[in-house]
Amino acid sequence: MYRILKKDGNAKRAEFTTVHGTVQTPVFMNVGTAAAIKGAVAASDLEEIGTQIELSNTYHLHVRPGDQIVKKLGGLHKFMSWNKPILTDSGGFQVFSLASLRKIKEEGVYFNSHVDGRKIFMGPEESMQIQSNLASTIAMAFDECAPALAERDYVSASVARTTRWLARCKAEMKRLNSLPDTINPNQLLFGINQGAVYEDIRIEHAKQISEMDLDGYAIGGLAVGESHEQMYQIIEAVVPYLPEDKPTYLMGVGTPANILEAVDRGVDFFDCVYPSRNGRHGHLYTNYGKINLFNAKYELDERPIEVGCQCPACRRYSRAYIRHLLKAKEMLGMRLCVLHNLYFYNTMMTEIRTAIEEGRYQAYKKEKLDKMRSGS
Repeated sequence: MYRILKKDGNAKRAEFTTVHGTVQTPVFMNVGTAAAIKGAVAASDLEEIGTQIELSNTYHLHVRPGDQIVKKLGGLHKFMSWNKPILTDSGGFQVFSLASLRKIKEEGVYFNSHVDGRKIFMGPEESMQIQSNLASTIAMAFDECAPALAERDYVSASVARTTRWLARCKAEMKRLNSLPDTINPNQLLFGINQGAVYEDIRIEHAKQISEMDLDGYAIGGLAVGESHEQMYQIIEAVVPYLPEDKPTYLMGVGTPANILEAVDRGVDFFDCVYPSRNGRHGHLYTNYGKINLFNAKYELDERPIEVGCQCPACRRYSRAYIRHLLKAKEMLGMRLCVLHNLYFYNTMMTEIRTAIEEGRYQAYKKEKLDKMRSGS
C-alpha cells in the first residue's frame, strides 16, 4: 500500500508498505547486483548505514548461482540475510546491454550468457518465474530498454511489444503468486514506461500501462545517452500521466543532482551504481562536491572524508589512511569508500524527506546544489 503523507509542489513524501516492511520515500535503493554490494559490504553494514531497500539483478542471479538454487535456499532474503524489502529488476536491461548476440522475438529474447556463452532464452514468463524463485518484494516487468536516441519507428514498435509483454508479466505473476510452493505469494509487480526521448510515445505508453492497475510504475530507458535536460523533460512530461496513488521509480538514476531534480518532478524511488562504483575507485561524494582520494594533496590529510559525517569510515579514519589503502590495493579502502558513498546517499534521502515534510523542499534543493557546486 502506498500513501502520500505530504506534498511540496510536485515533490512527494510517502510511505510504501510491503510484506517485508514499510519504505519511507523518496528512497534510494542500494544496488547489490549479485545479492551483494560490490566492495565487501555486508547486509549488517547496510542496516548500519540506514539502507531501507536493496536492489538485486534477475539476470545475474539467474546466470550465477541460479534462481532455482536461491529458491531451494529459501529465497533471496534468507540467502543474503537481509530482512527488509528487495527489488529485483527484470533482467531486460542486462539482456540488451551485456549480451553481444541476441535476437528479439515476440515470445522473448534469445541471447548468450556473458559468463560462459551458453544460450539463454528470457521472455516475460521466464523473468517472472526467476523473480518468483528469488522471492523479492518487488518484481519488475520484462521490457526492452531501447537506446535513448534510437529511431522513432524502432522505439514505437519496441514500446508496443513492451506493453504486450507487460500484460503477460501480470498474468504470469498472478499465476505464480497463487501456487502453493511460492515463497513470497505477496510479490508486487511494477510496470516500466519506455519511449526513449519521444514525449508523445512516452505519454501514450504511460496512459496504457496506468490502466493495468499495477503496484507501481517505473520510468526506464533514461540515463543511457541522452542529456540531463532531455531526461528532466521526459520525467516532467510522463509523471502526470502515471497514477499518483502508486509509487514512481526512476530506473538507474543517478547523481545527487539528478535525484534532487527528479524528486522535484514527483519521483519516489531511485537506484544507481554510482556510489558503489565510484567509491571503489576512490571517488567520494560530499556536501561540497566529489573528491578523488588518489589526488596527491590528500597524502597527509588527517581529516575524515567529510567533517561531521557519521558514516563508519568518517567516524574513525583519515583521508590519508584511506588513500594509502586504495594505493596499496587493500580491500578495506574500497569498502570504506563504498560505505561512505552509500551513507551519503541514504542520508541525503532522509534530508529530502524532512525538507518535504517541512514544506521547504525548494530551499533545500537550491542550498544542496549550490554547496555541491561550490567545491569548498
